[in-house]
Amino acid sequence: MNPSPITADTMRELALSQPEEMATRILSIVLCLALLGTVLFLVHRGQLREEYSPIWILVSTGMLIVTGSIDVLRQLTVAIGAWTPSSTLFFFGLLFLLILSLNYAVRLSGMTLQIKLLAQEVALLREKKDLSAEAEKALTD
Repeated sequence: MNPSPITADTMRELALSQPEEMATRILSIVLCLALLGTVLFLVHRGQLREEYSPIWILVSTGMLIVTGSIDVLRQLTVAIGAWTPSSTLFFFGLLFLLILSLNYAVRLSGMTLQIKLLAQEVALLREKKDLSAEAEKALTD
């Protein structure tokens, strides 16, 4: 008897139909709740600006939804054409980090220009102060 060859589609279906371990699910839920709690704690203490908190709350909530229902992740995996749910998670994680890095690069560029302008303004004010001090000294002599 000759066994049938394993095709790529069979391997993909096998990867998508694997059961999820309960320990993995529990650990994921705990980590998502810890992330959510950390975000709220940092906002409360003023260490995370409120403008960033919706992003992180959305990320932790999204992770919690995906963790709570593996079927959502499997449907998303099929929808984007990925092979395994883990590759879908890595893809969206990298996409999130790329967007976050671009956001910080834009903010950093704006702040660099702002710092340059402020330094020039301080230099002009110091020069003006020195000139007025010299003029005042010349008048008193």
